[in-house]
Amino acid sequence: MNVGLTKKEQGGHGEPMLPSLQARLACRAGMATTTAGIANGFVQGNLAILPEKLAASFHRFCQLNPKPCPIIGMSEVGDPRIPALGIDLDIRTDVPRYRVWRDGEVVEEPTDIMAHWRDDLVAFVIGCSFSFEEALLADDLQIRHIDCNVRVPMYRTNIACAPSGPFAGPMVVSMRPFRPADAIRAVQITSRFPAVHGAPVHLGHPHSIGIEDIAKPDYGDPVPVGDDEIPVFWACGVTPQAVIAAARLPFAMTHAPGLMLVTDLQNKQLAVL
Repeated sequence: MNVGLTKKEQGGHGEPMLPSLQARLACRAGMATTTAGIANGFVQGNLAILPEKLAASFHRFCQLNPKPCPIIGMSEVGDPRIPALGIDLDIRTDVPRYRVWRDGEVVEEPTDIMAHWRDDLVAFVIGCSFSFEEALLADDLQIRHIDCNVRVPMYRTNIACAPSGPFAGPMVVSMRPFRPADAIRAVQITSRFPAVHGAPVHLGHPHSIGIEDIAKPDYGDPVPVGDDEIPVFWACGVTPQAVIAAARLPFAMTHAPGLMLVTDLQNKQLAVL
């Protein structure tokens, strides 16, 4: 990934640039593709940006629903930077594509939100399952959406989140198909990563969690599920988007599903041994 960087941008004094910073700079330069498999080893995050008057209620919502909404970073009011996640990180430009919400509807999907940023906004970065995919791949488990070069399929479920203020609605899940023996191994591996959704919330039988058609995800892209495979569902950080829609909030911004913020945190820092 080369975006025509200067020597200074490449790390100054000749130091190699972190792949995570390289990914963010590529986003600033216009990259608008899925970030699955990009900057392997570095934590990716979902994004929710809300007015300060709603921030406390949303923070409480995340605390009540840690599986779909594990917070890994939060900005100060009006500050587009979160130094704990990356020194050179700008929430307004460093996501491949954003969603601007008004009255619960997506009205725009820009590649930066400079024109929409306000002094009263608070940004929340929520753990993403892309982070545990590195560990799955290291154990030779194939990940279908990466193999197919598409966005991970995501679905609204009938699993209700615990409400907080205006925030209430269904849990969203992401799906990866595995053969049963590999599904068991995937449970074991992802259980070590509670900060990025942890173990699955459901295996098999999509109808029992309100998914009518596995071939028609609500977000992302469909992937084939083999006859010898079962769908495995993890809580997903797109849940806030379902909740924003349900609450019909006057204004909010998020990432576009599957197009994440790449941070300088390392996945191994989040693993529980």
